[in-house]
Amino acid sequence: MKKILLSFFAVLLLGVAVSCSSVPERNPSLQRQWMLISFDKFSREELVKNRAEVDLTGIMEKGKIKGGANMGCNSMFFTSEFKTNGKVKISGVGSTLKACQNMELENAFIQKFDKMTNYSIEGHFLTLSDDSGNSMKFVAVDWD
Repeated sequence: MKKILLSFFAVLLLGVAVSCSSVPERNPSLQRQWMLISFDKFSREELVKNRAEVDLTGIMEKGKIKGGANMGCNSMFFTSEFKTNGKVKISGVGSTLKACQNMELENAFIQKFDKMTNYSIEGHFLTLSDDSGNSMKFVAVDWD
């Protein structure tokens, strides 16, 4: 009888310990794949043709999301921190080093992406901007 009770309490304690594990942070309106639809001098058609996108579906840890991006050639990676006051900090931007025929979009994106300091989400649109008037506008990929 003691062995049965001991086994029961051991299983019960294990269940409590597992259910108390921390739940990852999640922001469903932000943590999505975003298609770039407006940026610098590039046309919407050019952005769609290059499948220009930012992926923010990674796990959020301590308010930071490890994300990825692609502008048609190299895979990019970065860390982002979106604050509740509309501020964003993008750091650690890097990419693979493939040489492609046309890297104009990719080079422009890399030069400006980590300088974005503000963000807003309106419906299915994400806009990143800096204090100099530069902006990038995205639409959620899962939006119909």
